[in-house]
Amino acid sequence: MSLKNEFKKMVNELTAKYTPPAIANVFFPPFYKGGQPKDAQFMAISLEGGATGISFVLLPDEKMEEYTALQPSAYAGKNPQEFALEFGNDDPIKEMISLASINAICQHVMRETNFAVDSATDSLGLLSVSEGDRIGMVGLFSGLIKTINKAGAELVVIEKNDQLVKKFPDLPITLDATKLSECNKILCTSTTILNNSLDEILAHCSPDAFVSIIGPTAGYFPDPLFTRGVDVVGGRVVENSTQFLQLLAERKRWGEATQRTCFQKETYTGIYNLTSASLHS
Repeated sequence: MSLKNEFKKMVNELTAKYTPPAIANVFFPPFYKGGQPKDAQFMAISLEGGATGISFVLLPDEKMEEYTALQPSAYAGKNPQEFALEFGNDDPIKEMISLASINAICQHVMRETNFAVDSATDSLGLLSVSEGDRIGMVGLFSGLIKTINKAGAELVVIEKNDQLVKKFPDLPITLDATKLSECNKILCTSTTILNNSLDEILAHCSPDAFVSIIGPTAGYFPDPLFTRGVDVVGGRVVENSTQFLQLLAERKRWGEATQRTCFQKETYTGIYNLTSASLHS
């Protein structure tokens, strides 16, 4: 089963037990040709009751007209499951909306089950970078490079954008994902799920490598990723949907409107064990 089909299977299992509320609000940032600036990279879907899902705006320039024609009012009152089950569609706009819907549904279930989100553990810190490590970084996490260098670890950065190779000539950036086979620790952006590259990335990782998937669009339960050998999933849940949507519109930092999450494969018990009490109680 493909990874995106695994996500759809999870959505069906969750919605069969926990009916999601209708969509209340949708936020779309303005479209920018050549790529979104950092303060306009995310759209969001908020459900009645406040559960909110985030998705990355990862669209080619030729989708500009179709994207700018999107109307939030066209989604209001609809069941988010309808859009979540379009995950795996070849249309990147539908993919974007699907991921936000999946995150919103999962966050609704987290609320319904009083799921104890682990916001204390630093998912990046679980890499425990030390001398002798060879770190594979999928996507450029520039804030970690100093830490890795200071620890005396080796680094290889895997990118799909060849422009970054030219932009950062002093960094060990390559388009060759097979280099990951030499790494014992992998840090991977959650955007790889949206752009269909994660399965290829994981295929190049050593079975013994410690793999972390990190990013604000990882607001879902981690079951589909843990079944594929991922060890840690770090993302975000929205605590205050009204404040969050306002901050998105104002292109400001999210602050206390969101809370980071950290799922660890070794302690996670799965969506089949969700009850009215927390998984970790």
